[in-house]
Amino acid sequence: MGLNKDYGCNLMTDISKTEFEVLAAIWQKYPASAQDIIDRLNHDSASSGTVSNLECNSAQQQDKTWHDKTVKTLINRMVKKGAIGFKQQGRRYFYSPLLEREAYQIKESRSIIDRLFGGRVAPLVAGFAKNQQLTKTDVDELKSLIKQWEHEND
Repeated sequence: MGLNKDYGCNLMTDISKTEFEVLAAIWQKYPASAQDIIDRLNHDSASSGTVSNLECNSAQQQDKTWHDKTVKTLINRMVKKGAIGFKQQGRRYFYSPLLEREAYQIKESRSIIDRLFGGRVAPLVAGFAKNQQLTKTDVDELKSLIKQWEHEND
């Protein structure tokens, strides 16, 4: 089961925020059974772990209790959408992502920048700077990326 690096072309339907939380739990370690995924989601929600804080970053999501039937419905939707695949072993199913996390992030980032900022990155970064949401580490990373871009494009 190979990962899809070309997310934008092969995944016909967008992934909802809730489906993304399930996908993020699968990306943590796969293949994963439905119970593994449910346990990760509930553990991460309860302990304010990676899925809730880094992926969703909202108090409402952190307090969520994931129910078996809900997660299994979301898994089935994503299988139909082509976001995840499965292999059956006996009576159990094990799920793996069919798209790369980085490819998904790039596609979604581009979509947000196109919709909200007319395809320009500068207003996005300026907004974070004006609201003092950039750390020194962020600024250093941005400087490094710009320097690298200038070197490659001169």
